[in-house]
Amino acid sequence: MEGQTQKVVTSAPETEEYSKELEVAVRAVQMACLLCQRVQENFITKTNGQVHSKDDNSPVTIADWSVQATVSWVLAESFGSENIAIVAEEDVQALSKANAAGLLEAVVNTVNNCLVEAPRFGFKTPLMSLGTLDVLEAISRCNSTGGPVGRFWVLDPVDGTLGFVRGDQYAIALALIEDGEVVLGVLGCPNYPMQKKWLSYHNRYHRIISKLSPPMSDLGKEVVSLATFCEPVEKANSSHSFTEELAHSVGLRNQPLRVYSMVKYAAIGRGHAEVFMKFAKAGYKEKIWDHAAGVVIIQEAGGVVTDAGGHPLDFSKGLYLEGLDRGVIACAGAKLHEKIIGAVDASEAAGRVFSSLCSTASQTKMPCYFEDGDRDRVLL
Repeated sequence: MEGQTQKVVTSAPETEEYSKELEVAVRAVQMACLLCQRVQENFITKTNGQVHSKDDNSPVTIADWSVQATVSWVLAESFGSENIAIVAEEDVQALSKANAAGLLEAVVNTVNNCLVEAPRFGFKTPLMSLGTLDVLEAISRCNSTGGPVGRFWVLDPVDGTLGFVRGDQYAIALALIEDGEVVLGVLGCPNYPMQKKWLSYHNRYHRIISKLSPPMSDLGKEVVSLATFCEPVEKANSSHSFTEELAHSVGLRNQPLRVYSMVKYAAIGRGHAEVFMKFAKAGYKEKIWDHAAGVVIIQEAGGVVTDAGGHPLDFSKGLYLEGLDRGVIACAGAKLHEKIIGAVDASEAAGRVFSSLCSTASQTKMPCYFEDGDRDRVLL
């Protein structure tokens, strides 16, 4: 895997103001990609003891903690620990438990093995290997809570951990936010395929095929009816049925591209997809580290990202995208985005009419039917 080209998608405004920050961020994410490739390769042959569960039952691996420690260390060395604030997904709670000595040792070893390679990425190696306390300090440094004022980094060390442990797509995401605005973003997607069509296949499959088939140039933007829309793999993370109905209503005929992690944002940024829609279950709060890097990359590529009400995502409210209207919609262009926003509004209006009709029918004890296009009527 280490012989593969590391796929890193970057974005920043056309200004010298953030040139050093962007350079450091790109190199740090490249280092993180190397780390993850090594750990994921080990997953293919050995998984026992390497996957752990957080309080919300989501998976976390040695790679998550190791990437967070490595990127934190790099940023501190580059800008001074007193000059950086970092919002990141993981904490040291699980690593600090008495029965986690073996896990912590594995993380420390993984970090040090990565930092030995630092000169390859333009950084100096540490004067001596990091110890347990050094690694815990680096992870703990990522304790910022964000907000509307000041500058802070946002890191998702392994976005799409479930895809990572399955040997599939995942991303390392690093963004810089200043006064509530995302000013640069970097996505590292080590398993991103050479050709668009391989995105729908498991990573192990397209690694084999890539050795047999030469790269092909894309044919440019597809017409709307052939546009590709992305959504999360797991139904628990988004309503597949609702996004399917929206896609159908605006004329999208392709099957959805279900991909783990912010690789969905990268696919739009690279021109391999045109739409990303996510409508999470009621009560779910989107975290800023799941979107910051991807949003700025699409925006700088000429795309549009808003909530379902057409409002820009607000990264100034802390750890979550507070005030999000229903869901997230990202598009490669403004016209397609407007069309999908309109479809969302129309769907909601139809839902209100239907609810009203059923309420009236219930009161009059009349049957209420739902008819959706060419589907059969359903009695409720």
